This record gives sequence, structure tokens and C-alpha cells, in this order.
Amino acid sequence: MVYVYLYIFLLSLILGSFFNVIGLRVPKGESIVAPRSACLNCKRQLTSLELIPVFSFIIQGGKCRKCKSSISPLYPFVELMTAILITISPLILGWSMELLVCWTMISMLMILFVSDITFMLIPNKVLLFFTIVFVIERIFLPLTPWWDAIIGALISFCLLSLISIISRGGIGGGDIKLFSLLGVVLGSKGVLLAFFCSTLFGALYGLLGMLLSRLNRKIPIPFVPFILLGTIISYYFSEIIISWYVNKMIVI
Repeated sequence: MVYVYLYIFLLSLILGSFFNVIGLRVPKGESIVAPRSACLNCKRQLTSLELIPVFSFIIQGGKCRKCKSSISPLYPFVELMTAILITISPLILGWSMELLVCWTMISMLMILFVSDITFMLIPNKVLLFFTIVFVIERIFLPLTPWWDAIIGALISFCLLSLISIISRGGIGGGDIKLFSLLGVVLGSKGVLLAFFCSTLFGALYGLLGMLLSRLNRKIPIPFVPFILLGTIISYYFSEIIISWYVNKMIVI
């Protein structure tokens, strides 16, 4: 099994590199197939040795081999996080068909992570593609009960739309659509927990940033990183967290 997990990890590194391409090109309306990746500064096309996920960044010291301009650490971070999340999924969830849903969810969130960090944008094309994929997956791999996916989507849409109206745009339309889609994946309880965790992490980050004078309250910050963290926690550990919370309430 060690070789199986190693194979998954290495393959996931390559997928993470591809997710970088999608997340950076789709918001600009560019093809994800051509042209080949190039240095953003000197425009030189990168060789195969310069496109090895994570390792090329380390070997080159985070700089272009020709012009020596800095390469964004976002690229190796996304590659490595994609590999870690995909590899640990069977260790947490076990080997089941539900892994397909989990790996699809991780793929979507990593792509949106790149887009939101770079452009403060959640592309509709990405959401539409994964909506089709998730609907098909939930038809063949339904939640229990099956209609919980529909309830999860409706609850997410209504809740976040209400918050957006009350806060006068405090939550963007992309976040509303994303959480509605996550409702299909997680179900009603899971998506509410994901929203709670995402909001908590976002609030803590914002509070810490203001205390350290690193953030301006008037400047928006990307929310997908916190959605990614909250959703992963909910997907992996929702049953444990909800059971713990219910038991605590009973004791109280």
C-alpha cells in the first residue's frame, strides 16, 4: 500500500500543477491547453525540467533560470496541498466510491483557491463544470437520505443570500453559488458546519490581521481559502464534530 499512496501522491502533484493552469487561465478567458507555460517576466517557454511540480521550484530557488525573477510560491503550495489532501483522503474515509466525490471536491476547491487568491474571482465556468459532475456523482453515489443534497443546496443558497442582503454585499455571488454547490456534496448538516468553520476562520484571520495592522477593513480578502479549510474539515470530520456537539448539549 505504500507504493499505492506514493503513486497517488506523485500523480496528485501533477494534477495540482494542472489546477494552477486552470485557476490562472480560465478567469482571463485563455485556453488551458495552449500555449505552453512561460515565465511571466521574460516570456520564455519553460522546459520539461522546469515544470516538475514542487521540485523545480526548490531546485531553482524559486527563480526563473534565465531572468532570475521570482516565481510565486502559490504554484508549489497548490501542487503540494493538492497531493496531500488527495493522498490522505483514503486514510480518513477508507477505500470506497465516495472517494470520487471527495477527490472531485478537492480538485474544484484547489482551482477556485488559485482564482480567488489571484483575481478575487470564482469563475462561473468552473462552477458550471463541477455542478454537472457533482450532480452525476450524487445520482450514483447519493447521500443518506438522497434528498439531503437538495436540502443542503437550498439551505446554503437561502442562508447566504439573506446574509448578502443584510450585509449589503458582504458575501459575493460567487460564494453563494459555491456554497450552494457544496450543499449538494455535503448535505444540509455538513454544509452548515462548513459555513460555520469557514466564517470562523475568516473572522479570526481578519481580526488578527487588523490587530497586527496588516489588513484594512475596507479592502476585501479572498474567502475561498477559508471555504477550502472549513469544507475539508466538515467533509472529513463532520460526524465526529456533530456527535461531540450533540453530546455536549445533552450534558448541559
